Amino acid sequence: MPASLGVADIVRRHGDDYRRAMPAVSVAQRRVLTAIAQCRTAALGGHVEQCDRCPHTRVWYNSCRNRHCPACQGLARAHWIARREAELLDCEYFHVVFTVPAPIATLASQQKAVVYAILFRAAAQTLRTIAADPKHLGAEIGVLAVLHTWGQQLQHHPHLHCVVTGGGLSPDGARWVACRPGFFLPVRVLSRLFRRLVLQDLQQAFAAGQIGGLGARDSHRDAATFHAHMASARAVEWVVYAKRPFAGPAQVLAYLGHYTHRVAIANQRLIDLTDGHVRFRWKDYRCQARVKTMTLTATEFLRRFLLHVLPPGFQRIRYYGLLGNRHRADKLARCRRCLEMPAASAPPTDTLRDHRDRLEALTGVSLRRCPRCHEGHMIDVALAASPSTDAAVVNTS
Repeated sequence: MPASLGVADIVRRHGDDYRRAMPAVSVAQRRVLTAIAQCRTAALGGHVEQCDRCPHTRVWYNSCRNRHCPACQGLARAHWIARREAELLDCEYFHVVFTVPAPIATLASQQKAVVYAILFRAAAQTLRTIAADPKHLGAEIGVLAVLHTWGQQLQHHPHLHCVVTGGGLSPDGARWVACRPGFFLPVRVLSRLFRRLVLQDLQQAFAAGQIGGLGARDSHRDAATFHAHMASARAVEWVVYAKRPFAGPAQVLAYLGHYTHRVAIANQRLIDLTDGHVRFRWKDYRCQARVKTMTLTATEFLRRFLLHVLPPGFQRIRYYGLLGNRHRADKLARCRRCLEMPAASAPPTDTLRDHRDRLEALTGVSLRRCPRCHEGHMIDVALAASPSTDAAVVNTS
């Protein structure tokens, strides 16, 4: 048993068992399994480092950089947050969560790319439409939306976390319109519009043939299954809730770091892997977020983990309104002028090419300082090639 258990350990020990038990594993899921199993191992190669003050040497293997790997999100998260810090405005920010009922979640599990895209589009349109209404705010807001597809027990539970500016630009772009202190938009109005837009877009996608194969044997039964899902979803209230506004920019960044680059389960939640069973911690939010433990077979754990593999190329972080990629720089500059803020500066890490330098600049953690003597610096002396190439190759550069 490794001193610190990770998802990679479970994949390496039981990945083959899972593949045999689940012959319908998708290509994307197989690639995730392979990437996580090879992460930070000789399979991906690396480099040999030696201290310039003492005899200490070490081999530093490359990471897989897969966005589903729990061990590969730290640097990506820090770099992303540094870029977002330059875009923060001197205003309130709100956290709005859009969830969907079980029938829509079932559709999403079978048609991920189509349904997830509809959820993004509907949530952004809902927020921007209600905010632009003069009865509520009458302004163009900024929205950052992050897709999460999991619950604490790794079940499929798609929902969107949105960070929204507590105000926006007036229609003529000449002034900042702030929302009422501590209040963003009425969640009941948001919920009703979100439900209508999602169901409307799903109906159009089904009519266009973008949604199908729902387990029925023929097209008539497939249509009946789809319309049953729609009827069930239309009959219930959808949960949209807005949390208390963030206390300030620092809290917004802390939130973003916690949510944006999360994967289905962090390695820190894993307790042990014994006799083919995985034990991990989870929070029961129905019992005041009480921490409990759950035990699953390794095969079932991997099945649940792989439920959350996104379609290739699918963007799980998206920006709308003031933060839309096309006009972001111009609109944020206008917002700063209206709010009497100084102009933004580019993150200093953008000029650093080596990942070790970027990590130290962003987090203060040094990968160059010798872990033995704590005085020298580790320098590259050779390449640790993957097994498909030669062994160590001396670096003569």
